[in-house]
Amino acid sequence: MTHPLDRPVWSALKSGWAHLAEGDGRALRLERGHGVFGAAADRSADSLAALGALAPAGGELWLVERDAWPAPSGTRIEHVAELVQMTCEAPVPAASPELSIVDLVEDDASDMLGLATLTRPGPFAVHTNRLGNFVGVRIDGQLVAMAGERMKMPGWSEISGVCTHPDYRARGYAAALMRTVASRMIARGETPWLTSYKANTGAIGLYETLGFRHRADMIVTVLVRA
Repeated sequence: MTHPLDRPVWSALKSGWAHLAEGDGRALRLERGHGVFGAAADRSADSLAALGALAPAGGELWLVERDAWPAPSGTRIEHVAELVQMTCEAPVPAASPELSIVDLVEDDASDMLGLATLTRPGPFAVHTNRLGNFVGVRIDGQLVAMAGERMKMPGWSEISGVCTHPDYRARGYAAALMRTVASRMIARGETPWLTSYKANTGAIGLYETLGFRHRADMIVTVLVRA
């Protein structure tokens, strides 16, 4: 690995997510209540066996790597997709007045999980909200849009959980929330980054207007028990 973002899950589990990591030096996964991500130290038979042992019964284990990975013994590949990894040195300033953006806290967790379950921005578990700071937009008390932070490693912080209720889309909420999250990361001395499915050209186009640029092509591999 020449850059922490080349193997982002492993990098996060060895640094910003270390307190939530399960496993050992051969393979690690994020604690199940917080998410589905895992990684092996390398492709050796011993590391792959350890990775396979971390795949939960009745659940999924997601790998995010530069290249495709084989299924460890006892698992099978449920899904593979191409991703685009993007980074942002400075978010493009907003052209419209700021929205009323609120910081989301633990009391908002059930609303956040409900919005993520409805809109499916990516894996979002019962405690994913605890992985970083989230902001949102509420209309008449209803949480209609949010964005936050997920993978953490020194100098780098991932924007994730970006979603908008179907009834409130095309109003600029996602862009405004992402600018807020990215600006706060940069103020802390961190570079914002994110991943998008390569086929989601609409989302990639939005991220480019916000100042994000392509860094690398990635692959997500979803493992399940065989």
